[in-house]
Amino acid sequence: MQYWNEKMETIDKESLRKIQSERLRETVKRVYENVPYYAEKMKKAGITPADIQSIDDLSKLPFTYKTDLRDNYPFGTFATPLKDVVRVHASSGTTGKQTVVGYTQKDIDSWSECVARCLISAGVTKDDIVHVAYGYGLFTGGLGLHYGAEFIGATVIPVSGGNTTRQVQLLKDFGATVLCCTPSYALYLADEMKAAGITKEDLKLRIGVFGAEPWSQEMRTQIENRLGLKAYDIYGLSEIMGPGVSMNCSCQEGLHIISDHFIAEIIDPETEEVLPEGSKGELVFTCITKEALPLIRYRTRDLSVLTHETCICGRTSTRMEKVTGRSDDMLIIRGVNVFPSQIESVLLKYSEVEPHYMIYVDRVDNLDVMEIQIEMNPSIFSDQIKKIESIERKLRHEIESTLGISARIKLVEPNSIKRSEGKAKRVVDNRKIFNS
Repeated sequence: MQYWNEKMETIDKESLRKIQSERLRETVKRVYENVPYYAEKMKKAGITPADIQSIDDLSKLPFTYKTDLRDNYPFGTFATPLKDVVRVHASSGTTGKQTVVGYTQKDIDSWSECVARCLISAGVTKDDIVHVAYGYGLFTGGLGLHYGAEFIGATVIPVSGGNTTRQVQLLKDFGATVLCCTPSYALYLADEMKAAGITKEDLKLRIGVFGAEPWSQEMRTQIENRLGLKAYDIYGLSEIMGPGVSMNCSCQEGLHIISDHFIAEIIDPETEEVLPEGSKGELVFTCITKEALPLIRYRTRDLSVLTHETCICGRTSTRMEKVTGRSDDMLIIRGVNVFPSQIESVLLKYSEVEPHYMIYVDRVDNLDVMEIQIEMNPSIFSDQIKKIESIERKLRHEIESTLGISARIKLVEPNSIKRSEGKAKRVVDNRKIFNS
């Protein structure tokens, strides 16, 4: 079927406020009664559900942080019994523990609808063939786009990631018209096409749905030129739902937030003060329809700007600018969240190395690469190269197990990494992702 929820996507502002307020009241009451963590947090803030009557009261509620999910691992933030949870996804946490997300059947249905609305806004129809090259599994990308495309009635090719040579062949043979993957993988596919002697004219691609990692306008232009499609930006994060929280429409004047499911705020990341419309700050989301994991004022750490003006396309939902950075030290590498603290937790287990390290990230042949330079303990500095290489291999294996992605490990001389009197600088990101 062709899916277009005109009622909700062109709803007048006052009617949307009423819906958001009603759903917020219900959500706050539900988490207060069913999630001990939230009840305790609200009591400490001197808040009861009766104090929340409309979205104007949202700022009274305490924030939720990624560490809160980690501290209540695995299911301590769920608002429904586990027997009502039909699916669990997870993403990387700050200490190697996964951030766990649960979904009831109603949550899955809502998620599918949200992704469908995003895809429709980019022009996807039931007649399209959708090639999903996001990873399937605990990562939300693959199944999120899969269910959304099926909701529309499109034909879905669930390829997942990897095996790039085969992916290129399937794009050509199956005649996919929509490509869903990370932007860096889209360019990698373009490289593989060139090597195989396949041109963009040999494909039928017309729309690209790219997300899960930051990317620049220059990268968008390169993808469009090399693959012969129109590139769209989809935004989401596992904790809130997965992909489908917001997306470009054909006007590409910001990303439309699915405002009847998610309330967005912009705050000053230092003071946590809510900023006026048009101000750049940190995105905060409140889930107002989710059953299993309805997060309240979740700090995403993503930096953006909000506008509530009606779009040229006619949609009245809140729009967010493309994310332009982070307010913390998290990196997104090949769609995976990486925290320096995760690396530090591994290094502290090894007496042969010091907890002094630098992370270098770059983009080589359109794929993210990461090198971690770690200081050796003086006791092994003069040891044989074989022993040093053995330690590098052990570190590489454990760091890959912890992060979920590979990294090059290089042991360096003692005291060769620059010390800092203030906050240590641990990351050098040479990808030039964001526009100045």
